[in-house]
Amino acid sequence: MIIGGNKAEVVENIKKNAENGNYNLKTEVHDPNMTAEQKTELALQYARNRGTVGYWLKNRLAMSFLYVFDLFLNRHTRVEGLENLDDIRGGAIVTSNHFNQLDNTVVRETMRRGGQGRMYTVVQETNLAMTGFLGFIMNYVDNIPISKSKKYTSEFFEPTIAQILARGEKILIYPEQEMWFNYRKPRPPKRGAYYYAALNEVPVISCFVEIQDLPEQETEEFYKTRWVMHVLPPIYPDPQKDVRTNSLEMMDQDYRQKIAAYEAAYGKKLTYANEQGDVAGWIAKEA
Repeated sequence: MIIGGNKAEVVENIKKNAENGNYNLKTEVHDPNMTAEQKTELALQYARNRGTVGYWLKNRLAMSFLYVFDLFLNRHTRVEGLENLDDIRGGAIVTSNHFNQLDNTVVRETMRRGGQGRMYTVVQETNLAMTGFLGFIMNYVDNIPISKSKKYTSEFFEPTIAQILARGEKILIYPEQEMWFNYRKPRPPKRGAYYYAALNEVPVISCFVEIQDLPEQETEEFYKTRWVMHVLPPIYPDPQKDVRTNSLEMMDQDYRQKIAAYEAAYGKKLTYANEQGDVAGWIAKEA
């Protein structure tokens, strides 16, 4: 599913960032333009609201809708490697490539199919500024906004992460940070997801989503696509090592697993040189 209008500028931004080795930079062009103070206030307001009865009721309503939406959107999604979830019994950090505003639906549906129950998603606080129905969903589904505010991080974000993991639930953190629309290649990760896994002594559930082109056009710019989720072997922290060492080693192993999954899925070596087909479904215009 494609959200938003024309993607030509987005595709060009992806190409430029890949050429320059800027694999974690923003490529979308219509995201909210907010000051640091506005972003912080959004996150703090969410933290204040989250413990109220009103939030709980709206969360139940939003999650009921999302459950049906996940099932519908992923009715043709194939999941491979569910056996890799068999030994996961408690809390875990989930990582996956980030290529669509709705790609968390395939991860959440995968956790359900694998018997892993409830999964939260870490999102940028600017998502909370959306209005209308999408704004309601972003503010009341199982999202945890992240912020550069030290007060918010220390008083709400990190304790909330610890509480959720202690309850045995899952948290999706995108190590690539920014979304690159329909970009097939796994990008070099940042350390945050692995830091929280190591800090809370929980495993990383490593995932990679393959994107397959379909023959039918969805828009003038894109063919329809289908997702194939690959659940890879879980990655555990070593109890004999410190948090920093564990986080770096877990990050490296997860990246290597995602590269191997990409190469197996697409039958070619990973290179960040721009290639035709890097953006799944894109109908390249003749010069």
